[in-house]
Amino acid sequence: MKKVILIVIVAAAAIAGLVVAYKQTSQERAAEAEGEAPVVAESRVRRSVDGEVMITLEAEAQQRLALQLAAPAPGTLPREVKAYGRVLDPAPLAALLAEIGTARATLEASKKERQRVNLLHGQGENASQRAVELAETAVQRDQIAFEATQWKLVAAWGQALADHPDLPGLVKSLVTQQAALVRLDLPAGQTSATPRGARLFVLAAPDQPIEAQWIGPAPEVNPQAQGQGFLFLVQVAGSGLRRGQVLLGSLQQPGEPLAGVLVPPSAVVRLAGKAWVYLQANGTNFTRRAVALDHPASGGWLVTTGLSPQDRLVVTGAQMLYSEELKSRIQIGD
Repeated sequence: MKKVILIVIVAAAAIAGLVVAYKQTSQERAAEAEGEAPVVAESRVRRSVDGEVMITLEAEAQQRLALQLAAPAPGTLPREVKAYGRVLDPAPLAALLAEIGTARATLEASKKERQRVNLLHGQGENASQRAVELAETAVQRDQIAFEATQWKLVAAWGQALADHPDLPGLVKSLVTQQAALVRLDLPAGQTSATPRGARLFVLAAPDQPIEAQWIGPAPEVNPQAQGQGFLFLVQVAGSGLRRGQVLLGSLQQPGEPLAGVLVPPSAVVRLAGKAWVYLQANGTNFTRRAVALDHPASGGWLVTTGLSPQDRLVVTGAQMLYSEELKSRIQIGD
């Protein structure tokens, strides 16, 4: 009997030990799981009643990010039509001008020879009627050749360029790269009134427009663009244009100018194929708003909708503000 009681006591002690060990292990596992759980940072991002992203930043955080704000300046631009083009090679034009010069010189020599032969014939000296006729034929031949070279100029480069008051001086400036001749083409099916001028944009610097002077319509259609073509002159100094360079252009149209506000590149953040800016809604809240960069201006863009001169625009630190927006969405783990 005593032996049975001893066995029961030992078994009860073992069971009690197992229970204590299980409880201790469970507590350790719970503590470990609690330590491994991700810590969710307090979100600074929410949606406004208009659906815009809104970020809350205290003054200390704003100072740490070196945010600078300013009211966007109002601005205007002429009405424009987008075009595509390139800087033309002046070598064919220079060769054609040399051909015209040669034909002109030949014609002048023929006219002087005709005058000399007619004078001798009139004075009864050694100049036969046949010599007079041959001299007249030479003048007519050279006149036709000279006019043909002029027609080639008009056909290849247009009447406006052919009628330039100082074409030799213009060609010299093109060859020496003091100026550049640019052709802009509209997409097929699009038309434009006679442009007042154009603004050109190098692909590497789309926010730095180059002013171009209107010359006239191009004499032929670009076989690829199949739209209207126009010729413009650019003073190369400071523009960095080179022959064959591809450009974007805006043809300035008649009518009332476009009005809006000027947005600098430092204020723009690009995300998901769109352009965004940050506006200060109040002392600690900032909203991210989409803007259309359809009108490049000197030092940025003219934005015609969505912004006003009364807005407080983040002009420095926009990228930092976007980074802060992303950080607030991250769960911090081990």
